[in-house]
Amino acid sequence: MQDVLEKIGRFTLHIFEQVGVLAVLFVRTLRQLPKIQVKNTIIQMAHLGVDSLPIVSLTLLFAGMVMTLQIVDILMRYGAQSTLGGVMSIAMGRELGPILTGVVVAGRVGAAMTAEIGTMKVTEQIDALRCMAVDPVAYLVVPRFVACVVMVPFLAFYGYLIGTGGGYAVATLGAGLTHFTYVNSIELFTTVSDVVYGMIKSMFFGGIIALIACHEGMNAQSGAEGVGQATTRSVVTSIIFIFICNYLLSIILY
Repeated sequence: MQDVLEKIGRFTLHIFEQVGVLAVLFVRTLRQLPKIQVKNTIIQMAHLGVDSLPIVSLTLLFAGMVMTLQIVDILMRYGAQSTLGGVMSIAMGRELGPILTGVVVAGRVGAAMTAEIGTMKVTEQIDALRCMAVDPVAYLVVPRFVACVVMVPFLAFYGYLIGTGGGYAVATLGAGLTHFTYVNSIELFTTVSDVVYGMIKSMFFGGIIALIACHEGMNAQSGAEGVGQATTRSVVTSIIFIFICNYLLSIILY
C-alpha cells in the first residue's frame, strides 16, 4: 500500500512540476510573439494543418461511423431514432472532435516537433543559435505554438463535419433513417456554442501540444536514445494534459 501511495505522490508531483515548467515556457513564448517569423509560421501551419487532414479524416470518419452503429439500435428500440443526428452532432462538436483531433495531432505533429528540435539540441544547433544572438524560443517555439493554436481548431471543426457525415452515412444507408430525420435532428438539438466551445478547447489542446513538444525537444538528452525518449515523453505527456485540460474546460464551458 505504501508503494502505491508513493507512486501516486511521485506522479502528482511530476504533473505539478510539468505544469510549472510549461507555464514558464508559455510566458517566454508570449514575450517573443512580437518577433514572430511569418514565413516559418506559415510553413508550420501547412505541415500541421494540411498534412494532418488524411489521418484526421480517417480517425473521425470511423469514430462517427462506429458511434452511430453502437447507439442507433438502442435509440430505435425506445423510439428515439429521431434524435440520432443531434446526439452525434453534439458528441462530435463538444467532445469527440476536439479530443480525437488533439490526440492525433499529439501523436503525429507533437512527436515530429520533439524529434526535430531534439535532433537540433543533440547536434548543438540550438547552442549555435544562441551564439548568433538568436533566441531559440523566438525561432523555434513561437512559430510552432502559433501554428498549433490556429490550426488545431480548424482541424477539430473539419473532424466534426467528417464525423457527423460518417454517422449520417451509417444512419441512412445502414439503419434506414431518412435524410430529413437525421438532418432535422441536428438542426433541432445542436447550437452554435456546441461547436464553438469545442473549437475553443481545441485551441488550448494545440497550445499544450506545442509547448510540451518544444520543451521535451529542447531538453532532450544526447544521442539517438535520448531523442527517442524525449519523443515518447512528449506524446504521453501531451495526451495526459489534453484529457486533464478537457475535463477542466468542460466544467468551465458547459
